[in-house]
Amino acid sequence: MNFRVVALLAALTTVSAVGASVGRDDLSDEDRARVAKVTAPTSDFSKSEPFESLQAGAGTTRKLVNADIFSQPSANLTFEGRQQFLVGNGLFRKDWVSAPSSTQASDGLGPLFNARSCQGCHTKDGRGSVPGFDPMERSDTVALLLRLSVPPSTDLEREKLASGHWPFVPEPVYGVQLQNFSVAGLPAEGRLEIDYEPITVALNGGETATLMKPTYRIENLGYGPMREDVQISPRLAQPMIGLGLLEAIHPDDILANAAKDHGDGIRGRPNWTRDARTGERVLGRFNWKASQPSVEQQSAAAFSNDMGLSTPLFPSHYGDCTKAQDECLKMPHGAQPHLGEHEVPGELLDFVTTYALNLAVPQRRDVDDARVLAGKKLFYEANCVACHVPKYVTRRDAARPEHRFQLIWPYTDMLLHDMGEGLADKVSEDGASGSEWRTPPLWGIGLTRTVNPHATWLHDGRARTLLEAILWHGGQAQAARDRVVAMTPEQRADLIRFLESL
Repeated sequence: MNFRVVALLAALTTVSAVGASVGRDDLSDEDRARVAKVTAPTSDFSKSEPFESLQAGAGTTRKLVNADIFSQPSANLTFEGRQQFLVGNGLFRKDWVSAPSSTQASDGLGPLFNARSCQGCHTKDGRGSVPGFDPMERSDTVALLLRLSVPPSTDLEREKLASGHWPFVPEPVYGVQLQNFSVAGLPAEGRLEIDYEPITVALNGGETATLMKPTYRIENLGYGPMREDVQISPRLAQPMIGLGLLEAIHPDDILANAAKDHGDGIRGRPNWTRDARTGERVLGRFNWKASQPSVEQQSAAAFSNDMGLSTPLFPSHYGDCTKAQDECLKMPHGAQPHLGEHEVPGELLDFVTTYALNLAVPQRRDVDDARVLAGKKLFYEANCVACHVPKYVTRRDAARPEHRFQLIWPYTDMLLHDMGEGLADKVSEDGASGSEWRTPPLWGIGLTRTVNPHATWLHDGRARTLLEAILWHGGQAQAARDRVVAMTPEQRADLIRFLESL
C-alpha cells in the first residue's frame, strides 16, 4: 500500500485555496486547495482522521516499540539512503579523542568540550537527562548545556548583533557556553550545579501538582570570574526524530501561521538567523530559540561548540576557546593534512546530516481509543493547537525525495512565543527575546520515557511529567494552561492520554 499523502489528496475535492498553503510556489492552484483542506483543523473528534497514525507520512516507522524506537531510519529511504544513514549512525555514536592520537580519523576533541559524542547528549536519539532532583545527588551534566552571554558594551559588539554575525555576545572569558570537560593538561571551565525549589499548584477537583523551580550556579571556575552581568541559559538536548521533514515544511506555511491571530493574544514570530554558507538572513527552524536554519548547520554548530571539532561551516579547530584562554589555543588539533583541513571533513558532516535528517517518527498508538479522542478534543478546546499546529504537507521540491509531499503531524508552528517569566532565561538569541521559545514538536512525546527512562521535559528538563510541563506555560500560553487547571481530573487524564499517544 502506498502511504504517500498523494493518495489522500487525490481523494479530496477541490475547494477554495485557504489556510497555510496559500502562496506556496511548489504547488499548483489545485494542489494548494487540496493541501489547505487536508491540513485544516478537524472538528470531528468521534474518530481519528485519515492517515493520522502515520505521523511522518511514508517515512513513519512501524517497528516494534522499544528503547531503540527513535533510532530507526525513515521507512521510505532508498537502499543508498539507508547505507548513508548507517554510516552517519556510526559517526553519531563515535567517541572522539584528543589530539594527537594514533586514531587520526577520530582525534581533535576539544580542547574544551561538553561531550565526546553526539549520542552522549541525545540519549538513543531522544531527549537528554538532567541531574537528579534529589538534592543529595550531584553529577556532571552532559545533555544539559549552559549558554553564556553578556549585554553588548561596545560599538563592535552592537554591529555584530545588528548584522546577524553574532546571535548574542559571548561571555569574554568563557565564550558561548560553559565547557565542563577538557583534554589532559587543561582545566575545565567549571561545573553546573542545580538546586530545586518545590512549588505547589492547586488544580480543579481537589488535586495538586508540585513544580520544581530550578536555580543554577557554576562551581569550580577554571579561568577566573565571569563578568558580573553574565546571563545564563540552560538547554537540554532535544529528540532527533523527524528533523528532515521539519526542514521540508514550506516557509510560507510557517509564515502564514505567524500572520494569524489565534485568539488568547497568541501570535507566533519567526526568528531570522544567519546562514553560515551564504551569510544571508534566513528563517530559523531548529534548537530551543529557532536560531539554526538547517539540520546541517545545527550539526556543525554542535561539533564546534559541544565537542570542539572543526567542519567546513565552522572551521576553527579550537571550538569555544576564547582569546582569554591562551593555553587552550596552544593545544594540538586533530586536522590531518592527508585527510583535509577540518577535523570533521565535509563528507563526514554530510553523513551525520543524512542520519539526522532521516531518524524516523514512530507510528501513533491508540488513535481511535475513546479516551485519546476525548483528550484530543480537549487539546483543541484549550487552544493548544494555536502553537502546536497539528499537520502540514511538506514541499514538493524538498531537497531529498523521501521528504517530498508528505502529510505529517508534528504539532508545532516552528515559531517563537513569549512563554512568560516563569520560563524566561533573560538571554536573547538572534531575534528571540529571553522569554521567547520555539514551539517544540510533540510527535513521539509519548515514547520519551520508553527511549530514556530518566528523561524530563521543557528546555531545561525541569518538568518531570507532561502535566508539569503544561503547568509551567505562561505568557501567550497562560489561557490554555489555565483551561487545563480548570479541567476535571478525568479530563486532565484524557488530555495526557492523548499526548502519550503521539
